[in-house]
Amino acid sequence: MKPTISIITPAYNAERTINDTIQSVLNQTFDDWELIIVDDCSTDNTPNIVKDYMSYDKRVKYFTTECASGGPSVPRNLGIIKSKGDYIAFLDSDDLWLPNKLQEQLSFLVGHNYKFVYSNYEKISCEGKRSNRIIKGRDISTYQNTLKSCEIPCLTVLVDRKIIENRRFKNVGKEDYIMWLELLKSGNIAYNTQKVHALYREAKETRSSNKFKMIYQQWNVIRNIEKQNVVKSIYFICVYLIKGYMKYVR
Repeated sequence: MKPTISIITPAYNAERTINDTIQSVLNQTFDDWELIIVDDCSTDNTPNIVKDYMSYDKRVKYFTTECASGGPSVPRNLGIIKSKGDYIAFLDSDDLWLPNKLQEQLSFLVGHNYKFVYSNYEKISCEGKRSNRIIKGRDISTYQNTLKSCEIPCLTVLVDRKIIENRRFKNVGKEDYIMWLELLKSGNIAYNTQKVHALYREAKETRSSNKFKMIYQQWNVIRNIEKQNVVKSIYFICVYLIKGYMKYVR
């Protein structure tokens, strides 16, 4: 039977964290889902861990990319292609959901006839320790205010697959940001539940740890992909830097 929600999880050498990630999905109070884990050619024990879960829960599914892509875009796109749910959610292999994430988000989305929702989240240490470091996003995200800063955390998104259509994540920096802009540019609006539904693990070394690279990627999105003029691009970058600093110090 077709599940209500498809959860897409890209994974690469995630043996240290993927158990907890999968368990956080199994612990959901809403249970009509499929978990699509797309392995980007891991060289550790990730495949065996996932297959162990598959052996006793058929909602867990495992796919692999043809070759290591080095980022989440290719695995996420394969996950979208393989997914069957009416709604799609994204969860990376080192992050976690709180038990009521899917149930409360789906109720919020359906109850208001929304197509695209997200939530606040809590930062946790790389060891998984919680310290109440809550990151709150804006109530409503439109195309214009998202050009200033992206406040739609990928690990909290729940979206109606109808508005994704044939769109796919681009294999460039800030791939999720570009995807949200494409959805919003088409006239969709994203709504924040204003509840904490996920735990974001701060890794010691991540793609986002290179701040200068992140600034360049932000500029590339605004100036080259979204084709904003120079003045607007500089303005948006300034807002991005301020917002980024405020998030960093939390």
